[in-house]
Amino acid sequence: MPFVMPDLGPVMPEIVMTCLALLILLADLVIKRKETIAFLSIASAAIVTYLLAGSAGITFKGMFIADNYSLFFKLIFMLNVILTVLISVKYIAIEKVNFGEYYSLILFSTLGMMLMASAGDLIVLYLGLELMALSAYVLAGFLRHDIKSNEAAIKYFLLGSFASAFLLYGISMIYGLTGTTDIYKIGEEVNRLIGESKISTSSPIHPFTHSPLLLSIVMFAAAFSFKIAAVPFHMWAPDVYEGAPTSVTAFMSVGPKAAGFAVLGRVFLTAFDAARIEWTGILIPIAALTMAVGNIVAISQTNIKRMLAYSSIAHAGYMLLGIIAGTSEGMASVLNYMLIYAFMNIGAFAVVIMLRSEGFKGDNISDYEGLAKTHPLAAALMLVFMFSLTGIPPTAGFMGKFYLFMSAVSAGYVWLAVTAVIFSAISAYFYLRIVMYMYMKEPKAEVQLSASPGIALALAITVIAVLVIGVLPSKVISVARIAAAGF
Repeated sequence: MPFVMPDLGPVMPEIVMTCLALLILLADLVIKRKETIAFLSIASAAIVTYLLAGSAGITFKGMFIADNYSLFFKLIFMLNVILTVLISVKYIAIEKVNFGEYYSLILFSTLGMMLMASAGDLIVLYLGLELMALSAYVLAGFLRHDIKSNEAAIKYFLLGSFASAFLLYGISMIYGLTGTTDIYKIGEEVNRLIGESKISTSSPIHPFTHSPLLLSIVMFAAAFSFKIAAVPFHMWAPDVYEGAPTSVTAFMSVGPKAAGFAVLGRVFLTAFDAARIEWTGILIPIAALTMAVGNIVAISQTNIKRMLAYSSIAHAGYMLLGIIAGTSEGMASVLNYMLIYAFMNIGAFAVVIMLRSEGFKGDNISDYEGLAKTHPLAAALMLVFMFSLTGIPPTAGFMGKFYLFMSAVSAGYVWLAVTAVIFSAISAYFYLRIVMYMYMKEPKAEVQLSASPGIALALAITVIAVLVIGVLPSKVISVARIAAAGF
């Protein structure tokens, strides 16, 4: 059988990202301004991704899908890595880890996320997940002489290995049941299996009617829950967020979470769509517990990175509402919120990084005492991000939560939306506590901000986006609806 060259058009962003990530590794030997090459490489990949928008493409016999859904997520990944590079330049210089491998690993991790978003086959999904995860493990331990960073990398690696095992077990079981790893063909086979079960039992399928299928769904739910830091698979997040370099924490808080939701949406709403009763029964308690644990435990945190880790856990619970809704509107609300979350969360971490200077980490919430009097602009920026994370209008966070909660209400999960609103109100305590420290306390000592042009640009982008989307949300949600139209 003659070899037929697959269409490389849909996979061009990934090819560009791979070539330029390798270029950074080589250029590290001769070029000092490695961040410039990293920035140019990301910009190149972003342009290619943007040019593909609106033109769906399937290649490698359906194993790789470049549709509007995956392209929307890829633009989030690009935004995440661009903002990460901007806030990294000064920070890694202070930490004395300004190596080319840092940027290369960020690009390879992003490449894995892009593969996950476009995976039309479970094998490609797994390869993308491992490329993303292995790069993230190394990045978490990039501060080699910091014990907490070493601890973060080891914990992330060990627990991530369990998540990979869950996913592989789920893939092997679903392959045994359906004879394929193609996500869309799995959907057809699962529909057939459930149809046969209904006929044989003369009643709607019960969760335990087809126990191998149920077990496979449980394995997938466990693996993806780890990637989005959902309870009870959240244990790694606080320690890893605290121990990893702060710029890496910002990167991990958005990228892997977005990739997790990308595959969660595609697998559950495509491969397991016919078994919706089963997986909604699994995800509903996970979502409720995730919102509860994230918001309640965050109250007692004194380290701002750990607080933002539990905040990230809680926001994963909110976004699960869109998946549970199981509609195109629900998925659109997840896409919309993920984009908003990228802006407000990376903006908050950018302010945390500004407080980092020689001999001063600025990780404790008490370090923000009186910041409004010593650095009013930095305090005002942090206030905007805290308001947005809380969901206070007219910020983007409010609009994001509004669409998420309404999608759950429209799908009939009113009590779950009410639960989300209650826990969102609880979150105001620990977000606004930082605002109280900044504006209602006297400064203990003069804090020197390590501002840089990169951080200033990242903060300008994020704060403008948070405010503009909060006032004019229709454009973003319209694009998100187009991306989610396939569901």
